[in-house]
Amino acid sequence: MAVPKHKTSKAATNSRYANYKVSAPAVGECPQCHAPKLNHRACKACGYYDKTRSVEVKQDNE
Repeated sequence: MAVPKHKTSKAATNSRYANYKVSAPAVGECPQCHAPKLNHRACKACGYYDKTRSVEVKQDNE
């Protein structure tokens, strides 16, 4: 079984994790109302997903 000969320093450990970066979520356009929406999710503005109304959207009355 392989065993490390020396302890990995804190700098080496931290620099290994420093390369991880969070990317922005993929945003597409709703084909019905052309509002920006997350891919593979129902539109928050109109409630459509895959050309069918899947969610009833509640309208705010001001």
